[in-house]
Amino acid sequence: MTMTALTPLATAQGSRLNDARTWSAFGAAWSSAEQKTLECCAIRVETADVKTFVFRCPDFVALAFEPGQFITLSLTIDGQRLSRCYTLSSTPTRPFSLAITVKRVPGGPVSNWLHDHLEVGSRLQASGPAGIFTPVGHPVRRLLYLSAGSGVTPLMAMTRAAFDLGSDPDIAFVHSARTPRDIIFRDELAHLQATQPGLRVFAICEAPGAEADWQGALGRLDLPLLERLVPDFREREVFICGPQGYMDAVQRTLQEGGFDLAHFHQESFTIGSPAAPAEIAPTAVGAALFTVTLARSGKVFSMAGDQTVLSAARRAGVIVPSSCGQGLCGTCKTALLEGQVEMRHAGGIRQREIDRGLRLLCCSRPTSNLVLDL
Repeated sequence: MTMTALTPLATAQGSRLNDARTWSAFGAAWSSAEQKTLECCAIRVETADVKTFVFRCPDFVALAFEPGQFITLSLTIDGQRLSRCYTLSSTPTRPFSLAITVKRVPGGPVSNWLHDHLEVGSRLQASGPAGIFTPVGHPVRRLLYLSAGSGVTPLMAMTRAAFDLGSDPDIAFVHSARTPRDIIFRDELAHLQATQPGLRVFAICEAPGAEADWQGALGRLDLPLLERLVPDFREREVFICGPQGYMDAVQRTLQEGGFDLAHFHQESFTIGSPAAPAEIAPTAVGAALFTVTLARSGKVFSMAGDQTVLSAARRAGVIVPSSCGQGLCGTCKTALLEGQVEMRHAGGIRQREIDRGLRLLCCSRPTSNLVLDL
């Protein structure tokens, strides 16, 4: 009998975690430019102001995505059409359902509507998935996940996915919260830590709140605390998500500690933040005019070369899913079927996607007539 040489375990498992082919194998592709109807099938209360909403496709299609990516919800509230991005907290290894974990934001129309009105059986429209805050394409190293508040959601998706793959990763997970009762996924993380030798979880709370016997760290993450909790942090691949002030402070802490920022990855937009308004600039005198044709709808409109395609499309009444408006999040990613654009993005699209003909409309300006897959 002929014996086949086995790939070393660490290499095989690591490649599964950071290889895009792993995640595309779990379900059908779902473009960020395509809207689907999702049906709410479960609602879980995580903390006093955080709920997880679980969705499925009404036709029970399995959908592929990468851990850490987000979808864009489109809702009509009080007659106003609103779009918001929410990271998928579920893992793509369980592709028949999708979950978002939403913190109620004071005055936030979408988060409050979801908390107060979304019920099991409710249906809504969503686009996605999108985003490059994923393990795909990054070196296989020991991992350090740093999060604060609802920024835990993409890192929870990555953690769930890693252990579902049986990849035996080495993950140090440091989460910051206001009080112990504000720790999202607290029980699940404790269970994973108790059953998975490769996971160490640390919670840092600003105050003990109602738990006077809290034994975890108090205060905020700083270099001495990081060195005590994760002494080998300089040798890890770091993924961080949370409020911008938190991410900025932690990045400074890592730099102070001599960490190589080539191995630092942070979420590029605020989860659930209001969608940035599309740029609607006046046309400069003498600016070149181009024709944009939408292949699916047959709609045709003209635009000036000094405008972004997204702003011109909105002026023409075309609904295009978008969020950051700055080339960061990837929500407005669309296939360019014909023509050329000048695109200056900020990390919201990968080179392999550009090679496939995708463009971010929020930061693309035409240099010829265009045909878009819309």
